[in-house]
Amino acid sequence: VGSRNERPGKTGFAHLFEHMMFEGSLNIPKGVHWELVERAGGSMNASTWFDRTNYFETLPSHHLELALWLESDRMGWMLPAITEEKLDNQRSVVMNEKRQRYDNQPYGDWGEKMQAMVYPKSHPYHHTVIGSMEDIEGSTLEDVSDFFKTFYVPNNAILTVCGDFDPANGLELIQKHFGDISKGGAIPEIPGELALGKLIGETKRDHVEGDVPLPRVIMGFRIPPYTEQAFYSADVASSVLGSGHSSRLYESLVRKKRIAKDVSSFVFPLTTGAGMLMVWATGLPDGSVDDLESAMSDEIEKMNSVSEEEIDRVTALTETSFIRQIEQVSERADLMSMFSQFFDDPHRLNSEVQRLSSVSAANVENFVSNFLGEDNRAVLTYTPGNKP
Repeated sequence: VGSRNERPGKTGFAHLFEHMMFEGSLNIPKGVHWELVERAGGSMNASTWFDRTNYFETLPSHHLELALWLESDRMGWMLPAITEEKLDNQRSVVMNEKRQRYDNQPYGDWGEKMQAMVYPKSHPYHHTVIGSMEDIEGSTLEDVSDFFKTFYVPNNAILTVCGDFDPANGLELIQKHFGDISKGGAIPEIPGELALGKLIGETKRDHVEGDVPLPRVIMGFRIPPYTEQAFYSADVASSVLGSGHSSRLYESLVRKKRIAKDVSSFVFPLTTGAGMLMVWATGLPDGSVDDLESAMSDEIEKMNSVSEEEIDRVTALTETSFIRQIEQVSERADLMSMFSQFFDDPHRLNSEVQRLSSVSAANVENFVSNFLGEDNRAVLTYTPGNKP
């Protein structure tokens, strides 16, 4: 469950509920989950995304049963421990997080503004993961209970155990601790209109003059979803364009023209209808957003021709990053969980590098021609000025 599962008037619930999951359960008082994991020499955390919410522990393998017991208790027996006081506390924590990280942070509202332009109001990616202040403030104990009963059930969960343990013993422990939890009912369909046009259909614009230190231009493009092979062409194109000091945007805007302080380009691997590719450049104190946008557009247009050498460079860098990532047992577990959810195939982990390395210069050029034009663009500009 992620923000895409939230209904109008209930935005931010997936993230709020992530916080509530650390407030204790029937047999584990508030704060004890953290204490027990850390005493065992482990670490734990959670994350909420558009398409999923993730809870994870990393700890010595002889403490596997401890982790399974802790997770099973809050999946099966959390509701008896939820109180109005705990909800009030975490509601305030999340609202403060929204103020600090989004509302009062320079450029902090870029995600909200960009999603609103790239995705129509009827689509579940139109709103942010953090949600609206009004919806968070209006959440009730009944809302929390309904959300838990609907989504936090075995029928809607993937449990991944990765590391040095005996599989047969691991399965026995899973059955021991999770076997008595009711599987739950049918999971509701994702709300809204999921079908999207391939393109935005125009260039949409928004401008913010406010409390930001430097001018910035952010461009967003609707791209194929993560579930399609064409997504990997988008990923490689993004890296050629704006990933690292060898990228085209860095070479042009930072080194040669000296009109940008930094540049970046990255993709959102989303699964429902369309993903999103972001390109941005931060200018210099006396710089112009018009000059930045013009230079960015020029480099994007030049992407209709890329060399195999560029493809080889970014592919090698991405492969190296991926291999280093999966050296960590926690990252392997996370990816196996994600691939199980999105593709029903945890073994996809073993072929991810091949999917990336199969992208050719022709694939990238075709992607650029189809998706990076002015008919598929959202442009958000920031200039320093008086805060509204």
